[in-house]
Amino acid sequence: MYVNQFLFLASVLFCIGVYGVIARKNAVLILMSIELILNSVNINLLTFALRNGSADGHTFALYIIAVAAAEVGVGLGLVLLVYRNKKTISVDDLSEMRG
Repeated sequence: MYVNQFLFLASVLFCIGVYGVIARKNAVLILMSIELILNSVNINLLTFALRNGSADGHTFALYIIAVAAAEVGVGLGLVLLVYRNKKTISVDDLSEMRG
């Protein structure tokens, strides 16, 4: 496979993720879109690491995977807490900070 194909895949995933963050109103779907963005960054890092023959991209990709796992844990915890209090996970309904 060529480098261009991996970069095209990463750019498509990134665009889908950005569209999901901008257009979605559900907090869980926004978290999933952020995961797509992080995965596209991982594909770019691994592609350039393999092209250059270094292990730096692999190391950074592992850090990004760890950060993504922490983001999912904290994000889903916040979504569950908001759902208990407001009975909705719609981002539009959460724009007010009144109890």
